[in-house]
Amino acid sequence: MTTASKSQDAITLLTAQHREVHAMFEKFENMTDRAKVSKKKLADEICQALIMHTTIEEEILYPAVREATEETEDMVDEAVVEHASAKDLIAQIQEMDPGDDLYDAKVKVLGELVDHHVEEEEKEMFPKMKELKLDLQALGQEMAARAAELQ
Repeated sequence: MTTASKSQDAITLLTAQHREVHAMFEKFENMTDRAKVSKKKLADEICQALIMHTTIEEEILYPAVREATEETEDMVDEAVVEHASAKDLIAQIQEMDPGDDLYDAKVKVLGELVDHHVEEEEKEMFPKMKELKLDLQALGQEMAARAAELQ
């Protein structure tokens, strides 16, 4: 994933990462079974992007959202559980090769899990963050800096 400029707020940064990883999943879906080396490379890129993304959300965003109000407790808890499911699949995919049984299925299910998670964040959590008047600029800068460290 690309590193954001310092001026991106948290929502802009995360939304850009969401779009980027979605495009990567689409590209994977369109690859042929013969493209094993390319598939492995792209799946590994997807996994690395998601690891970085979940890390910055869990270390920076979720604590800030949780701290702002008790109303967000269930929303953040659900997001953390979704991350755990994604991380489990990521670990499995990273240990596998494209020729293995269920490889493509696991990448596809990971993509579906991520799509669901993204939809909830963008439709529920992001509007709540605006409503709570969190300092989205400062959060964005902190997450962009952490993302750069992780890359």
